[in-house]
Amino acid sequence: MDERVSSGARSRRPAPLPARVVLAVAAAVVALLLAACEAPGRTVTDDRGPVPAPPGPSPYGVVFLGPGDCSSRGPVIREVFCRSEKAAATVLTRHLGTPSSGPPCPDATDFVLHVSETGTGARSRLTTGYACMRNLEPPHPGDPGQGGGPLTVVGDCVTASRAGEVTETACADAGGRAPRYRVESAVRRRAQCPDDTDLFVSLRGEKPVGCARRSTGW
Repeated sequence: MDERVSSGARSRRPAPLPARVVLAVAAAVVALLLAACEAPGRTVTDDRGPVPAPPGPSPYGVVFLGPGDCSSRGPVIREVFCRSEKAAATVLTRHLGTPSSGPPCPDATDFVLHVSETGTGARSRLTTGYACMRNLEPPHPGDPGQGGGPLTVVGDCVTASRAGEVTETACADAGGRAPRYRVESAVRRRAQCPDDTDLFVSLRGEKPVGCARRSTGW
């Protein structure tokens, strides 16, 4: 006699939901999420921070009294617009360091400004140095023979002292008893000066020797 044991119950799988029901459930979930985002009292914080605005242009450039900038006149020199009525001179070149150790100024330089901007307001280390300046209008003491300017160039006149020093003087100046010499040329070495050279004058630049002759009848 065969005996079979039956559990008395059958396992059934739930019937799949119709497609319309699935779509309805998905729509309900989306609606709940949107409602949560729009719920009153909720805020969203953007932790990326504000986007920095691009820096505006500087009216005179980054470097104080850079090449092409203009300065005012007076005991306190200020940088001004070149078209301003206060503009007196323009910057030919701008260098770091000191005039004695840095690159020489151009021959057309009328005067040299020693620039040193320090403290919390200093914009750049490039603000410390010197600027080679030229007047916007005559006179131009740096021009050859005018008797001024920071450089001695070909065409200038000088007077010599017993100590071996020379002082620049205007070639057209008829006063004074000290003999005057006119720098006729510049060379790299003394041996390159003409045979009729009366005085050697120290210059700056690639040709540091000035060949000068004594002037008579001036």
